[in-house]
Amino acid sequence: FRNEGVKKCVADAIKNGKIFVYPTDTVYGIGCNVENIENVKKIYEAKKRPINKPFSIIVPSKEWIFEHTKVSDVNKKFIDNLLPGPYTIILKAKELPDIPKIIVSDKNTIGVRIPKNEFTDFIRQQEVIFITTSVNLSEEEPVTKIDEIPESIKKIVDYAIDSGVLDNQPSRIFDLTTDDIKIVRY
Repeated sequence: FRNEGVKKCVADAIKNGKIFVYPTDTVYGIGCNVENIENVKKIYEAKKRPINKPFSIIVPSKEWIFEHTKVSDVNKKFIDNLLPGPYTIILKAKELPDIPKIIVSDKNTIGVRIPKNEFTDFIRQQEVIFITTSVNLSEEEPVTKIDEIPESIKKIVDYAIDSGVLDNQPSRIFDLTTDDIKIVRY
């Protein structure tokens, strides 16, 4: 991934909303630029996930989080200490036109991630909102190797980045919609 030509090709594919399977600091993820709504819907269908259960997003920066969500000063410090890392943070979304509705829950929340991984760092550098979810059918265990990807998911993927076996736990989830930190998944 050191070749500049390859980097440009991948950057263009990310910006154009191509569907990727990629390594994270937890498990393999699948996602695309949220602006490609057609591909976002393909991922919902392939995972057999209800459309009313929004995907988390990889965001460009902590600043993006603070500008686009309602977060208290106490929780800002918590986020500053936690990210980047293997965590998903649930926050109340601000009413802003650049937050696509498809990533906002019926409780007006979004799940944000800043994983600590070379490929997800590259995604963040493209400054897009990138949906992210584990590679698995809804309610099943995430895959640990590229060759375990379910057929319904494999057939919609444009690019797969193989990093060997990723035998980690899915991200820990913290709900910061209030000043009380709630652990949703540990």
